[in-house]
Amino acid sequence: MSENHIDHPTPKKYVQIAIVLGILTAIEIALYYTEDIVGVFTDPILIILAVGKFIIVVGWFMHLRFENKMVNRFFTGGMILALVLFAIVMIERASANFS
Repeated sequence: MSENHIDHPTPKKYVQIAIVLGILTAIEIALYYTEDIVGVFTDPILIILAVGKFIIVVGWFMHLRFENKMVNRFFTGGMILALVLFAIVMIERASANFS
């Protein structure tokens, strides 16, 4: 083994990650059903949770934590572009509601 080699997660770690993803999903579902209580903060919270889940899935299940930086930049750029597109669509929908 070289000094740069990082051991991949154990099956126990994958179960822990799956539990965290399940909890985040349960929070998202709860936010959907309590949208009237949470109010205007629902959408930003859901976006933050989605980004967090994306990072966990891409980093751990797709093993990108162990890849070179170019691959990580590729996925980070894709996520940033998706967020920009999502923001544009949300702004457009919000402006249509005010017209």
